[in-house]
Parts: sequence; C-alpha cells; structure tokens
Amino acid sequence: MSAFEEDESKLVRKCKENPFVPVGMAGFFGIVAYRLWKLKSRGDTKMSVHLIHMRVAAQGFVVGAMTLGVIYSMYRDFFAKPSEEQSPTQTK
Repeated sequence: MSAFEEDESKLVRKCKENPFVPVGMAGFFGIVAYRLWKLKSRGDTKMSVHLIHMRVAAQGFVVGAMTLGVIYSMYRDFFAKPSEEQSPTQTK
C-alpha cells in the first residue's frame, strides 16, 4: 500500500469516527469562499479588517464543530457504552 493510499484511508477512517470533521472543513471553506466573494462589496472597510472578520468567522465555525464533536464522542463513550457494557456483566 502506498503512502497516498494509507493517508487517504486514514482521512476516511477519521471522518467515519468523528462526523464533525468534514462538517468543520466544509464550513471553514464555505465561510472563506463567501467572504472572499463579498470582498468586492466591502465598501470603505479596510482590507485588513475584512480579512480579520473572515478569519474570526471561519475559526469560530471550526471551534464550534470541534466542540460538538467532543460532546458527541463523550456521549458515545460515557453514556452509550456503559449500557452495552452492563448487559454482559448482569448475566454473570
């Protein structure tokens, strides 16, 4: 297996383990594309201020997606699994 195939399967595996990874990536690229498209109609706003707003919006979306991903994995690890683990021990 080549390094490219290994990296590709690792990305797919990570996306399946945590579905918020592709959501965060899509949101980041969507916000950046939208803000770059709106660049021509920014009015008298300085370029640096516009770029800072774009960066803050994109980072905010990614941090929100990461937070939801952590909450989802905590739910899956601590609330969903204990019920699965308790059923075999109850039969003993």
